[in-house]
Amino acid sequence: MTEEPPLLRTEHLSREVRGHPIVEDINLTVQRGEVLAIIGPSGSGKSSLLRLLNRLDEPTRGTVYLEGIDYRTIPPRELRRRVGLVSQIPYLFPGTVADNLRFGPRQHGEELSDREIAELLARVGLPSYAERDVSELSVGEAQRISLARTLANRPQVLLLDEPTSALDEQSKGEVEALIKRIIREEHLTCLIVTHDPEQARRMARQALLLVAGRQVCLGPIEEVIRAQSVL
Repeated sequence: MTEEPPLLRTEHLSREVRGHPIVEDINLTVQRGEVLAIIGPSGSGKSSLLRLLNRLDEPTRGTVYLEGIDYRTIPPRELRRRVGLVSQIPYLFPGTVADNLRFGPRQHGEELSDREIAELLARVGLPSYAERDVSELSVGEAQRISLARTLANRPQVLLLDEPTSALDEQSKGEVEALIKRIIREEHLTCLIVTHDPEQARRMARQALLLVAGRQVCLGPIEEVIRAQSVL
């Protein structure tokens, strides 16, 4: 019986910009359904690593394997559907909430029905928002819509780049709880960048510590947080 490959694996993943290493020699394996927290000081390459994982940036060296397939053989649009990114600052296209949710599926020939739009919005706690203009949304609401837009593509991997750091404390708690529920219900594989050790503990059991773009520690969350505390 052939063993199933990990859902996501990086091999010597590296990126340089003008000779300066941004991410250097990252080797990690993420199993299906796993949540991995990525922690480290500011400027350590955490967000840059996420951008490499769905080819928003190109590696200088190394590669990523999605279900055992080198991601360089997957068309970028298809890759970004399967490996979806929710940014720290929600960016929504001008227009209505429904327009935003329909955008991704339309890129691969799928038209979301009104019922599917309503179901997505119900999942992120914003029912009846379909026809609301995105310019009328609060930051917390916009982040929920950004999450719903990513989920509309039915990703296999969810990349979260400090998804609550721009929110007030109440919205932060609500969005974090929402993300945890969706990950659990959908059995999603998730990598979350966070500067908050307590959030890392709440969200993940495994963590990766980056320092100056390099992989310093990878393992159980408490071990990695302890390693960060003595740097």
